[in-house]
Amino acid sequence: MVYPLWSFYPRNIEIPKWVSEFVDVVRDNQKSLQPVAGTLTSDMALAVLRPGLTDIGYQVEGETVGKIKRPVLFGDEGTPRITYEVDAFHSEHKVLVEIEAGRGWQGNAVFRDIVRTSLIADADFLVIGMLQQYTFGKNNTVNRSYDAARSLFDAIYASGRLGLPFKGVLLFGY
Repeated sequence: MVYPLWSFYPRNIEIPKWVSEFVDVVRDNQKSLQPVAGTLTSDMALAVLRPGLTDIGYQVEGETVGKIKRPVLFGDEGTPRITYEVDAFHSEHKVLVEIEAGRGWQGNAVFRDIVRTSLIADADFLVIGMLQQYTFGKNNTVNRSYDAARSLFDAIYASGRLGLPFKGVLLFGY
């Protein structure tokens, strides 16, 4: 089985070199990213990925760095007036990263991520991580968050009705 699953959009451009480095970090941490009975949170997944992402140049939210705030609007004297928090950012490649877990799809986190990150001033690329599969509830309902998010991005890019401001979007399923 391929791990992690991933798709890059739009599908008609060459995939940037940074994508393989990013995917390798996720692949190298496969065992630590496997959820046990739905207990893996997005913060836990980010903590697992933090060392590898830091090694390849990402600033990653955490105890030593704190929250990663990116500018949306600037105010007087050019200071950021409105900022949004992201999970990680690569300043050279201008890549924003958002990692979701658990009910990331059911709670519409992917929609919030798309809108909020689209407003960030200095972002060229977006990375969204979703669980491949999440089981919840008394009936052990299975949610395939990555598949649902992939269908969403397929529709966004195929329809042409909603233009995203990114040069590209990497969606990965862990």
